[in-house]
Amino acid sequence: MAKEEVESEVTGTVWKIETKVGDKVSEGDVLMILESMKMEIPVLATEDGVIAEFLVEEEDPVAEGQAVVVLDTYEFLLSRPKLVVWR
Repeated sequence: MAKEEVESEVTGTVWKIETKVGDKVSEGDVLMILESMKMEIPVLATEDGVIAEFLVEEEDPVAEGQAVVVLDTYEFLLSRPKLVVWR
């Protein structure tokens, strides 16, 4: 399985988790929101995939560059509808 770790771009606190394990996400989707210096900073999916695991919980402190979510990119490819071409 292909796993992709999504990292925090800032130091802050996990304010709200917007997705749950098993959710299919597309590149650019908001996975969670961090609070840093009274600002809300979204953590975005870096690839299409399925949420495999959260490495943090709401209210946890996070550091810049810390992995916060694991995406399963292989599972996403298997779950996509197949295109059938009839001739």
